[in-house]
Amino acid sequence: MSDDQCILVLDEGTTSTRVILYSAAGDVLAIAQEELTQHYPAPGLVEHDASEIWERTLRCARAMVERAGSPSHIAGIGVTNQRETIVAWDSKTGEPVTRAIVWQDRRTEEQCRALRDAGHEAAIQHTTGLLLDPYFSASKMAWILRNVPEAAALGDRLAFGTVESWLVWKLTGGLHISDVSNASRTSLFPLVGSTWDEGLCDLFGVPRSALPEVVPSADAFGRTLPEMFGAPIAITGLAGDQQAATIGQGCFARGEAKATLGTGAFILSNMGTTPPHSTHRLLGTVLCELGGARTYALEGSVFAAGSVIKWLRDSLGMLSSSAESEALARSVADSAGVVFVPALSGLGAPYWQPEARASITGLTFAATRAHVTRAALESIAHVFHDLARAYAADGAGWEVLRLDGGMSANDWLAQDIANVLALRCERPTDVETTARGAAIFAAIGAGLFPDLATARTFIPRTDVFEPRMPEVERGERLGAWREALGE
Repeated sequence: MSDDQCILVLDEGTTSTRVILYSAAGDVLAIAQEELTQHYPAPGLVEHDASEIWERTLRCARAMVERAGSPSHIAGIGVTNQRETIVAWDSKTGEPVTRAIVWQDRRTEEQCRALRDAGHEAAIQHTTGLLLDPYFSASKMAWILRNVPEAAALGDRLAFGTVESWLVWKLTGGLHISDVSNASRTSLFPLVGSTWDEGLCDLFGVPRSALPEVVPSADAFGRTLPEMFGAPIAITGLAGDQQAATIGQGCFARGEAKATLGTGAFILSNMGTTPPHSTHRLLGTVLCELGGARTYALEGSVFAAGSVIKWLRDSLGMLSSSAESEALARSVADSAGVVFVPALSGLGAPYWQPEARASITGLTFAATRAHVTRAALESIAHVFHDLARAYAADGAGWEVLRLDGGMSANDWLAQDIANVLALRCERPTDVETTARGAAIFAAIGAGLFPDLATARTFIPRTDVFEPRMPEVERGERLGAWREALGE
């Protein structure tokens, strides 16, 4: 990889779109970022404007191409994205027909419950590694077909895709693809196989004609239209955000695990080339596919992490900024008996209770906003503890947990996770490993690296958090947590 070549990454998060320019050595040269509007039309419903995602991403990308000096200096573009969010658009006009339904959205609970009651969950889990939950994409597509007449009327002109698929379509003027990691989050794609499962498409009522072609994680997929950046640029890497973060953390070998703390929190453990089948309500998923070889991961998905702190800040007015949460947690010796259950959009792994609602228990006159904030942060370590037990029971226990994501910059939280797990935790100096993983895939797809092992030079150094909580205190914390869960 020559010194003047760069990698451009489009990092499509839940709350913002960011475009990052990386040097040949893996250094961040520049970042452009814009927030995304969150639409909450009713309780449990979360939507995005797909046109807004596209327009703001393009604006950021153009700024970074200009920063690179020329499109010719961009060796390849990588795209990583919020995974299960679904966009529906007209393939003739290239315009969305309704708002995107975000991964957090719970509107399809009834449909998923009906499929569970009809006995379909076991077969779906065996084929896809996933459980029946509104989190995944297929039920969102089915809802659009039933409830958006404009979508149903399009017939073969209807296109569905996750956010990376939508952006590639717009960048190239009509290339309809999705990578294996995103496809594996739809409930329509088998862990073993190269295309959509006809039986699952029929079960959910999703036409295969609307779905993209499934492609590997790195390749020369296509080129952007010349008018996008002044000259075509190759698109060479695609990955769902959590799979990208796993690679960005250097979890290249079986058994290596990471936890990304963003809007939600997501733990993935590399499971090698064997498709995982959890018996403890974890998810089997595709980690990546390179050189014709598919690697898998076992995943635990937590629906609310950073969004809890955002809720305390924006909805309750308890914080002036998200960063204040660390200072408040440090300002008190403990949570004064307050326990927070972060089920603001149901509970994900390992509980899978979409109907669960958040609670704050143990309140007395002694409790302050500092205690409530500390309890909210403590809840992340409590959920991680329950996930650790599920992973161990599935034969995939952690020896080290690598932390990343914006929320992991909170030193108090990183130490609390190490304390409650009684496990060494590591955090890279660049906690935004999602974009870094997409950069690695893009560099491989552009031919700048032959494989992951060679791309390890992109992995930053780490800080270490060793557990130092007395066993009695840990037991008291977890006992109060169990009681708050009603166990």
